[in-house]
Amino acid sequence: MQLYSAAASPFVRKVRVAIRELKLEGEVEVEEIDTTTTPLATDMALAAANPLGKIPALLRDDGPALYDSRVICRYLNDRARGPLYPERRLWDVLTLEATADGIMDAAVLMVYEARFRPEPHRSADWLDAQWTKIARALDVVGNRWMSHLSGRLDMGQIAVACALGYLDFRHPDRPWRQGRGALDDWYAAFGERPAMAETRPPAA
Repeated sequence: MQLYSAAASPFVRKVRVAIRELKLEGEVEVEEIDTTTTPLATDMALAAANPLGKIPALLRDDGPALYDSRVICRYLNDRARGPLYPERRLWDVLTLEATADGIMDAAVLMVYEARFRPEPHRSADWLDAQWTKIARALDVVGNRWMSHLSGRLDMGQIAVACALGYLDFRHPDRPWRQGRGALDDWYAAFGERPAMAETRPPAA
């Protein structure tokens, strides 16, 4: 299998952490894609795998390409018969993963606003609105999901950790830890897992 990847993407990081936790490193070849011009231009090889031109995308030997990190992670977990989507807690795991993905979506849109929109047209109000979504979601995670985060490893935990890592990476000036000490402590411990340490994005 071949994974179209970009080291800075939190969605790719989710997949790469899952690959390591599921012991599938020997089955997946990682192909780095230049995303410096995305979303204004799309790598043609990536577009052939995913018509939306988004990463990650997974080329399989036994079927069409898969894309969207949630689809890929679910497929890899099934392939490895892994524990990341436990049936007994499935809807909780999927909801927590979706919450983390929403944090990533808003954080990536903030990066795009600063990187690709001409400076005179950038909207501080729009950026603040995206951060409000992130802050609201983090409050829900801290108030509702801490016992889940402290339980057995699953994909919801991985997704939240990758979302928090992306906030540190791309938005270090936004103090997400303020008033969220329990979440900060959990992330500090979870971030030391080898799969997390090995997939940290490069220095900005």
